[in-house]
Amino acid sequence: MATQLAERDSLTELGIKLISADNHINEPRNLFVDRFPEHLKDKAPRVIEGADGGEGWSMDGKTPPKRTYGLEAMAGFDRKDYRISGLRYEQLRTGNYDGADHLKDMDLDGVYASVTYPGFTPAFYTNPDKEVALTGIQVYNDWILDEFQAADPKRLCGLTIAPCEVGIEESVAEMRRVARKGARAMYIPGSPSIPYNHPTHYEPMFAAADELNLTLCMHRNHGGPPDKTDWDFYQSDKVSIGGIVTRYFSCIRPFSYLIFTGVFDRYPNLKMVGAEVDCGWAPFWVQTLDHHWEIQSSWFDVKLKHPPSDFIGKNLFTTNVDDYAGYQMIGTGLWPWLSSFTMFSSDYPHSATIWPDSRKVAAKMIEGLKPEDARKALQDNAVRVFGFQL
Repeated sequence: MATQLAERDSLTELGIKLISADNHINEPRNLFVDRFPEHLKDKAPRVIEGADGGEGWSMDGKTPPKRTYGLEAMAGFDRKDYRISGLRYEQLRTGNYDGADHLKDMDLDGVYASVTYPGFTPAFYTNPDKEVALTGIQVYNDWILDEFQAADPKRLCGLTIAPCEVGIEESVAEMRRVARKGARAMYIPGSPSIPYNHPTHYEPMFAAADELNLTLCMHRNHGGPPDKTDWDFYQSDKVSIGGIVTRYFSCIRPFSYLIFTGVFDRYPNLKMVGAEVDCGWAPFWVQTLDHHWEIQSSWFDVKLKHPPSDFIGKNLFTTNVDDYAGYQMIGTGLWPWLSSFTMFSSDYPHSATIWPDSRKVAAKMIEGLKPEDARKALQDNAVRVFGFQL
C-alpha cells in the first residue's frame, strides 16, 4: 500500500480502511472486437476516431461517436482542463481498464478497496439486437471478473451487468453464471423499460439476487431507454450541468416504488444500491415514506410487514462523493439510520472525482461524527453490502 495510507489522520486513528463504493472503468478498446464470435464481429462495438480528433465508442463500427472520451476520464487532469470530449484512448490513465493499475491509483488515493461500475457497456441495454446485447454483456462480465477483479478480489469488486432489457430469464441465468465465477454484485438499469414496481416482471430476478447474495446496483438514471423529458440524453451523449445536479435525486422514485411493492418484505436479505446520489436529501424522504404509509395505508393494496424506514440501511443504500451536508446530518444524531444508509466513494475517474484526495475529503467529512458512524459510512457499510475482506 502507498505511504499515504500510513499517514496519521483521523481515519488511521479510527482504524478505518477507506472504501470507495463507486469507482468506474473505461473498457479496453478491443474488448468486444477481440471476444465477439465470428458471426457477430461486424456488430462488435469498437473505439474509433471522432470528428473532434478524440476517440470514443461506436456501437456499429461505422458511425463515428457523437461524443468522444472526456468527462468519464478526467482523473489526472487539472479541473481547468476538464472537457466534455476530445480525448484519445492513450490519454486515459491505465487504471481505467487495468486492474493492477487501478489498484495503484487507489493506493495514491489512500483507498483500500473499491467497487467498479461499467463505462460504455450499459449501452447494450438499448441495442435492438438481443443477441448482440446479451453477447456484449457476457463479454464484459467475463472480463470484469476474470481479469479486472482478479487483480485482487479482496480489494476489488467489479460489477457485472444483468441483461434485464434482453429478458428476465436471461438475467437470472446470467446471475447464476457470474455468481459461480465470483461476482458479488450486479448493475441494473437506472431507467428500465418496465418500471421496477411491476407486480411480477422482476420477481424471478429479485428472488435470484436474494438467493445468491448478489447486491443489485443502479447508477443514477443511467442504463435503459432515456426519459424524453430529461434535459440530458445520454444515448446521444447530450450532457448538462442541470442534468448532472438533478440526477442526485434519481433513486427516490425507484426506491420508493420498490419499498411499496413489498419486495423487501418478501426478500429480507435483498440489497440494492443507488450510486452517486449522496444522502443529504434522505431525512425528508424517509420522513415522508413513513408519514404517508401511516395515513394512507388503509386503501393501498400492499400491506407492508414493516414501516418503510426499516428498510433504509438494511436493504437500501446510496453512495456519496463529497456530501458534506449529508454527513453533518449524520452528526446531529437526529436520524440514527442515516450512517447505515450511505457509503463513501471517490467517483474515479469521472469529472466529479475527488481522486487523489479522497482521504483528505473523507477526513473532513467525518469531523464531529461519532467513531461508529464514521466507520459505518467509510468502511463497514461497504463491507456488508459488497463482501469485502478487511
